[in-house]
Amino acid sequence: MRLSLRQRTERKWLLAAEPDVLEELRRLRARVTHVTGALAATSDGVVLAHDTAVEAEGVAALTAAALGVAQSLAGATGRGAFRELLVRGEHGYVATYAAGSTAVLTVLAGDRTNVGRLHMEARRSGARLADLVSVALSRAEQPQP
Repeated sequence: MRLSLRQRTERKWLLAAEPDVLEELRRLRARVTHVTGALAATSDGVVLAHDTAVEAEGVAALTAAALGVAQSLAGATGRGAFRELLVRGEHGYVATYAAGSTAVLTVLAGDRTNVGRLHMEARRSGARLADLVSVALSRAEQPQP
C-alpha cells in the first residue's frame, strides 16, 4: 500500500508520540489489577505503542476489523458513535475503547478483573491518548521547514 505525503507525515508524528503513549499504557496497567496488556493503534490498525506480550500488529488489525463491525452495529441500531467494545472469553477480557476519532485503546485483562474499574480507568486513558494523538496530528498539519 502506497501512502500519500500527508499520510506519511501523519504517521511520522504519530510514531513520535510513542514514548508518551507507551507511558500511558504502562500507567493503565499499573492502575488496574489483572490487566495483562494494552495497545494503542490508529482506527485503521497501525500500532502506535504497545505494552503486551501478544503480537501487537495482529491484535491491532483485528481491533480495526472489530471496530468496523462495532461502528456499523452502533449506527444501525441508533446507538450513536462507537465508544467501547467488551469481549469476554474463557480466560478473560479484551476491551476496546475509542481514543478520539482516529485511535483506539485495546486492553487485555484476566478473568478476575474488576470490569467496572477497567472501564473507568481505560476510559480515562482513552481520553489521554486522544489528546496525545490530537497534538501529534496537529503537528503533522503544520508547515514543515
